[in-house]
Amino acid sequence: MKKQILTLLLATFASNASAQDAKIEITGNNQMQYNIKAFEVTEGQKVVLSFKHIGQIPATAMGHNVVILKSGTAVPAFAAKCGPAKDTGYIPQDGESKKEIVAHTKMLGGGESDEISFTAPAAGDYPFICSFPGHFAIMQGVMTVKAK
Repeated sequence: MKKQILTLLLATFASNASAQDAKIEITGNNQMQYNIKAFEVTEGQKVVLSFKHIGQIPATAMGHNVVILKSGTAVPAFAAKCGPAKDTGYIPQDGESKKEIVAHTKMLGGGESDEISFTAPAAGDYPFICSFPGHFAIMQGVMTVKAK
């Protein structure tokens, strides 16, 4: 009886611990579309973001990623810095740009996937974009972080 209760308590604890993580799944396709335009998490929550490029075109021609930017970031100005950053997966490496990035996946080609984990920042709205040149105009959304 004690063993059954202990097993039940451990299972409950394990399911509660994993329930606390926000698991976000995003896809991108050959039509330069994310499957979602918004998602919501709670500040301080562990976020596990899985991104999959469900198209067939290689990254050199139709690469996609997910770049979550700080609240208030001027998206067009940030995106303008991404084009010259081909060698770093279109992630700008200057100090100012690095400070504007909350988290990002790798640049992916068709059929590839990536998973990242990060802690949700303070409450607010955080834009996310694809940093492949020109894609941000269509491929963007908002991560809303709720207060605890």
